[in-house]
Amino acid sequence: MKSRKHAQTRPSPVPVALLLIDVLTTFQFPDGDAILQGALTMRDALVRLKARAREAGIPVLYVNDNFGDWRSEKEVLMGRCLEAKGTSFVRPLLPDSNDYFVLKPLHSAFYMTPLEVLLKHLQVETLILAGLTSNSCITVTAHDANMRGYDIYIPPDCSCARNAEEHTQALRQLEATAGANLRRSTVLKLSNLIRAAEISQRSGSARSSG
Repeated sequence: MKSRKHAQTRPSPVPVALLLIDVLTTFQFPDGDAILQGALTMRDALVRLKARAREAGIPVLYVNDNFGDWRSEKEVLMGRCLEAKGTSFVRPLLPDSNDYFVLKPLHSAFYMTPLEVLLKHLQVETLILAGLTSNSCITVTAHDANMRGYDIYIPPDCSCARNAEEHTQALRQLEATAGANLRRSTVLKLSNLIRAAEISQRSGSARSSG
C-alpha cells in the first residue's frame, strides 16, 4: 500500500505566528452591535498588523467559529459574513491563499482543533493573539497557549470586547495570569519578537540534544 503524501506545508521561516480569532463573523448574536462598534474602532490597526506580519514572514492563522454548521466551508462562511451587518469590518480582513484557516467548535482556538499540530509543524514558539473578543475567545485561547508553553503577545489595539472597561479588565487579567505581553501593535517590533523566539528555539533544541 502506498503511503499518503502529506500536504506541502513547510515549517514557517520564523517561529512566530499571528492568530486572528473570530474575525469572520456576522455579529448577529447578543451584544453583537456593541462588539461591532469596538471591532470597527480597532479594524485598521488589525489590518496593518496583518500586513506587517506578512512582510516579516510571520504566518497568519485564522481560527474561527463554525457557527454550529459542520458542513460549512471557508468560502461559505466568508460569504455569509459579507452579507451581514459587519461586512465593513470583515471585508478588509478576509483571508487569502497565503493564510491558514482553522475552524473551531467552541471558544478556545485549541479545543478540538488541529491548531496545536499545525503550530508544531510550523515550529512556532511565539503567538500574537488578535481579534474577537478579548474577554471571551482570546482569553480562553491565551490560557490554553500559556499551558502549552507559548510566549503570548496580545496588542490591546487589535482586539476588543463589548466596552472599553471589559476589554481593559480582560487584558490585565491575562497579563497577570497567562503572562501575556500587552504591547500595542504600534510599538510591537516584530523583528525583536522573531529574534527572541529564534533564540528560545535554539536553546530548546540544545537542551533536547544534550
